[in-house]
Amino acid sequence: MRDTRESRLLLVLLVAIAFALITVDIRGGEESPVDGARRAAATVFGPVEKSVASAVDPVGNAIAAVRDSGERHNRVAQLERENAALKARLGSDDRNRSRVRELDNLLKKAGSGQYGIKAAEVIAIGAAQGFSWTVTIDAGSADGIRRDMTVINGDGLVGRVTTVGPSTATVLLANDPDFTVGTRMERTDELGFATGQGDRPLSVQFLNGKAKVKPGDRLVTFGSQAAKPFVPGVPVGEVIRVDPSGGDLTRNVFVRPYVGFSKLDIVGVVVQAPRTDPRDTVLPPKPTPEPTVTVTVTPSAAGTPSGSPSGAPEGE
Repeated sequence: MRDTRESRLLLVLLVAIAFALITVDIRGGEESPVDGARRAAATVFGPVEKSVASAVDPVGNAIAAVRDSGERHNRVAQLERENAALKARLGSDDRNRSRVRELDNLLKKAGSGQYGIKAAEVIAIGAAQGFSWTVTIDAGSADGIRRDMTVINGDGLVGRVTTVGPSTATVLLANDPDFTVGTRMERTDELGFATGQGDRPLSVQFLNGKAKVKPGDRLVTFGSQAAKPFVPGVPVGEVIRVDPSGGDLTRNVFVRPYVGFSKLDIVGVVVQAPRTDPRDTVLPPKPTPEPTVTVTVTPSAAGTPSGSPSGAPEGE
């Protein structure tokens, strides 16, 4: 197209329409009028994204091999045997070793929480099907994925499913500003709500404005009714800062999430909730503090350290 006055006006018009759609979509949330178009896009483009990813991904078949773990989620030993077999099949290069570790951590998390999961790979990121912090995974309705299912990885809470196509699904990440999840503090059971802030720490407000909170405290998901969109006990993150209330009823608490949202690869969609709340059992073990070595020097009666006579060296 030549650079003419008409072409420039057309470009301005298209940009204006794009921003209008972005505004309507963000304000509409889950009831957005463009949600149907998003689902249609997932149906059309999802298989293309999935086929491109699988063509260059040697671990795809291994991920698919544990897709049915949700049907036997309480058989941890079976999952461990599958995982050992997968390790033998995946080769020894650095890329595959890293992904084996991710899969191994995911299966351990699922086993600890007794979550029935469908394993999946992240095959696309960004705002292709929405204007927020999202990723596309290579599992959809044909794999039993439904809207408002919890998504985890080997570190903790990743997000929730928002749009589902036949072979792919879109996941809203926990750091999205429109994402909110109920939380429970380890040990004290104080309840609150964590909200995403993009590339900044999560913001948490506790129901009890006088709750004792300090850096290092850890949070898990409280869980939703019927376990949708969130199952209980999934690690969320660790408190890194508590701002004084300044007379307000609530304080601003900032939490560093366990999940690195910029480097997602292998995830698990929770298709079957645990029979009982796992409470804090899925949290990672706390690091053991290293012992502090101290040296005590006792002065002698003459004012010099005992064992080291002043003057000539020992032995004279």
